[in-house]
Amino acid sequence: MGSKWFTGGVVAAGHGRIRFDFILDGIRYRPTIKRPPSEANLRRARERLEVIKRQIEFGTFCFAEEFPDYRFLRHLGGTSKVRLCSDVFDEFLAHCEARLRRGDMAAVTVRSYRQIVDGVWRPRIGHLVFAQVSYSRLVSIADTQRWSKKTYNNVFSALRRAFDFGYRDRPLQENPARSLRCARLRKADRPKVDPFSMHDAETLIAAIFIAIGAKRRATTTSFGSLQA
Repeated sequence: MGSKWFTGGVVAAGHGRIRFDFILDGIRYRPTIKRPPSEANLRRARERLEVIKRQIEFGTFCFAEEFPDYRFLRHLGGTSKVRLCSDVFDEFLAHCEARLRRGDMAAVTVRSYRQIVDGVWRPRIGHLVFAQVSYSRLVSIADTQRWSKKTYNNVFSALRRAFDFGYRDRPLQENPARSLRCARLRKADRPKVDPFSMHDAETLIAAIFIAIGAKRRATTTSFGSLQA
């Protein structure tokens, strides 16, 4: 009844957690995640375990990233290599460059992402374990900066895209950047249009009339030549 075959390698662990059961490098591991063991969550966890097994088979599984709260994590080696934010940033920017080569992303967008990631986020969180970066950490970084609302929104937009890229194949983990909110831009925050002065308007109108008159004269001259 309680066999691994019957449960699919996933069981309710109590205290609102779900336990996984799998073999890695000949060792049996049973890490847990904080998720209510509802029928739907257990089904998704079993699907995730199948992905984990395939990653183990192909040598792409990262224990620290999949189970960052595992209490014996620091005692693991090899396949538990920690993935830092800088690693994710490198992969994200490489993906953007690939999209640029395919004509799927504008050069100015890729350039903007690189400037923001390398100039703002990499110096501040690049050394941190990607899966352990919290929402409060990201907000506290932004709150200490004297950015305009537009800059604030651009900086967070680039970060959200990088984190979305990093969490795309981690559906059971919560992406802290998803909760970041952009600053509201009111009418007063938008740049004011610099209107023409009366002198500039009159000069522009006069130039337009001169251009129209010259065009008409050129047309009349051309027509007269054809008649002759």
